[in-house]
Amino acid sequence: MLLSENIIIKVGFEKQDFKHKSTNDEIRSRFDNDVERFSNLETGQKTTIDAPITLRLITKAAKAANPNATDLLDVGCGAGNYTLKMLSEIPDLNCSLVDFSLPMLRRAEERISPNTNGRIESFHGDIRDAQFSDGQFDIVLAGAVMHHLRDDADWESVFQKVYRIVKPGGSFWISDLVAHDSEEVHTFFWEDYGNYLDDIGGADYSKHVFEYIEKEDSPRSVTCQMELLRKTGFQKVEILHKNGCFAAFGGIK
Repeated sequence: MLLSENIIIKVGFEKQDFKHKSTNDEIRSRFDNDVERFSNLETGQKTTIDAPITLRLITKAAKAANPNATDLLDVGCGAGNYTLKMLSEIPDLNCSLVDFSLPMLRRAEERISPNTNGRIESFHGDIRDAQFSDGQFDIVLAGAVMHHLRDDADWESVFQKVYRIVKPGGSFWISDLVAHDSEEVHTFFWEDYGNYLDDIGGADYSKHVFEYIEKEDSPRSVTCQMELLRKTGFQKVEILHKNGCFAAFGGIK
């Protein structure tokens, strides 16, 4: 698929104007109406390359880093896929769920409740506004959510917040859409992703996906996010998987 320069270049590069991007209310409205698509634990989202693989790797890595974990935070929990997968690795965790879509949050609670004897606490809103105690969580998961952050200050403040609320020795794991530091490489991967979308849904489908990415998302590169993990204090950082415009990685405090 040959994409317009407008879409390729705007997505993922730090020095951009975010005024055209969706507001939280606009993003919330889209997710409120998309609960079913985010409720498939086996396949994940079909627009996300290797979603089942990254779901497995993130939760396996979290267990390896924190096998005795008791407290989990799922940032942008959606319909609860990451928490459910984490509970299959470490049973009966206390689960804190954050999402600004209330229908998503309610579906997550509905699906997670039968699968843990631990506490379930929910925060309807943005991770930037959620209040948690220092060192509250053994594991923090963020699946397909960080790309909604905007400028440098926004990214740094959220990474700093997560570091603060993770226990010493705890871990933070991210699976997400990513950009690339090289414009040429970024363009190649974006075109490759367009071909992938063409194959699974046709030209109209790929056009639709790219239009809402351009409107809604502002991903950063894996390199940028690894640097942020180190900058905020995580002592060990790991890249678990990368395939084109999607990656899984994290840090241990």
